[in-house]
Amino acid sequence: MKYFPFTLLLVLALALPACQPSVEASDKIGVVVTLLSQAEFVENVAGEKVEITVMVPPGASPHTYEPTPSQMTALTQAMMYAKVGSGVDFELIWMDKLLEVNRQMLVVDCSKGIELQGAVDEHGQEHEGLDPHIWMSPLNAMSMVSNICDGLVQIDPGNATYYRQNRDAYLRELAQLDQDIREGLAGVRSLTFMVYHPAFGYFARDYGLTMIPIEVEGKEPTPAGLARLIEQAEEHGIKVIFASPQFNPESAGVIAREIDGRVVMVDSLARDYIANLRLLLDELVEAME
Repeated sequence: MKYFPFTLLLVLALALPACQPSVEASDKIGVVVTLLSQAEFVENVAGEKVEITVMVPPGASPHTYEPTPSQMTALTQAMMYAKVGSGVDFELIWMDKLLEVNRQMLVVDCSKGIELQGAVDEHGQEHEGLDPHIWMSPLNAMSMVSNICDGLVQIDPGNATYYRQNRDAYLRELAQLDQDIREGLAGVRSLTFMVYHPAFGYFARDYGLTMIPIEVEGKEPTPAGLARLIEQAEEHGIKVIFASPQFNPESAGVIAREIDGRVVMVDSLARDYIANLRLLLDELVEAME
């Protein structure tokens, strides 16, 4: 009975005309992505030539979200699905089922060419299971954008030059973001920061930082774990705890009160990718000075 709702969605979706989508001069290409950040990447490469469907909408968690009937309908008309490909829970749970709806659409693995790393625990050690948050590093984002462009060229070769020119322009923006982050962090006092949900592992790796997560493997810390986190925060002079709006920041608040600090909300799933990472940079520089 657990998957009965999805079975209904699948039946409804397959009841639609089973014709292979094709690109007409006046048509927009249906592209489906898992996360909002990917929608930003697709939009910057394809402009108005695509109709984007985001599977995990604003405010939802990719760890728990389930697709809706309208999303399933969009899948039947899509020519391309850009998956994150790094172990995002939504994809691990739903990807095979989603592909049953439209076996003809091209699936692009945005993680192609990216060196994946294990999830990091509160001691900074990698443990079993991949860190899925590849998009939080601008260097990884550049690979993701290139993979998306390659997919668009494959399904719509007539507009290859357009896609590649847009890709190159957006890659320059991401390269500038990377440079600005390096320059912004060059003068900080501390290289250690604390977060509730461990979404910034690749960011930390690429910029020489140490991330201390409160939540590990989806589990809240025990009272003893909270005490150790408070000790770590005091040891590193941490006064800011970063949290995401998709998660309950109660534990972050407990630690912040104990260290006379504050909780800062940073959305790791925001659509406006460059502006969001610039916000993260500003908050990190202020917190780590």
